[in-house]
Amino acid sequence: MSSSDGRKSIFITGAASGMGRATAVLFAKSGWFVGGYDIDKAGLVALSDEIGAQNGLFSALDVTDAAAFEAAMAAFGQETGGTLDLMFNNAGIGSGGLLDEQPWDDLMRVVNINFIAVMIGVRAAIPLLKNTPGSLSLINSSSSAIFGTAGIPVYSATKHAVRGLTEALSIELKRYGVRASDLLPGLIDTPLLSDKMRAMAPSEGEWRLVQPSEIAETVWKAYHGDKLHWYVPEELRAFHLRVVAEPEAVREERTALLAAMAE
Repeated sequence: MSSSDGRKSIFITGAASGMGRATAVLFAKSGWFVGGYDIDKAGLVALSDEIGAQNGLFSALDVTDAAAFEAAMAAFGQETGGTLDLMFNNAGIGSGGLLDEQPWDDLMRVVNINFIAVMIGVRAAIPLLKNTPGSLSLINSSSSAIFGTAGIPVYSATKHAVRGLTEALSIELKRYGVRASDLLPGLIDTPLLSDKMRAMAPSEGEWRLVQPSEIAETVWKAYHGDKLHWYVPEELRAFHLRVVAEPEAVREERTALLAAMAE
């Protein structure tokens, strides 16, 4: 039991749309108390209307603002009796383009939101997580954390950093009885995916389009399971093993893919 009324609780960043929204809806339908946070205020209002204000706490949050994050977590804790079953650091952005062709400020925004903000979120959540038996710190990484992705190099680097952070936390947080794991999604069918990538996606296999609802279902499985890395789709695990065994071959394949995308 976690929240003040006995419900389990989940804190979700980037909850107003896409994967975060799908997760919020699934957990609310399953009887959880949902904390939904995003910079998209209109999206949060729509989420609150769908879930029901009595089933969660919805508030605008700039995840790069450490003080604001800590305040949001404190307010959430007041609603849950100082506990948190699942912290889902989901918020993230992408910035497409070659490293030497992107504005520096754009690159740093990706670093700040995709990695620095994740560290802020985990640190803010630890006091509540360690008060909650069986709790989980879950971070949304990416298949770009399996092998560096040209065209989004800094995004890819932040996702590698998130994967490394998760692995370290999975050991460190054991002293509190808290678990840590991450998601490694492939191509997610949201408006953020380019038309070219959508057109190139196969109908099945590791690079098929994944719906946000499939991510939400994997978040559910992650809470009820004990894997360190959750591949979505599961076929990406085989790709990860191949990257370890044959990184040069994957490099050459990716070089050809980048050339094809530039045509």
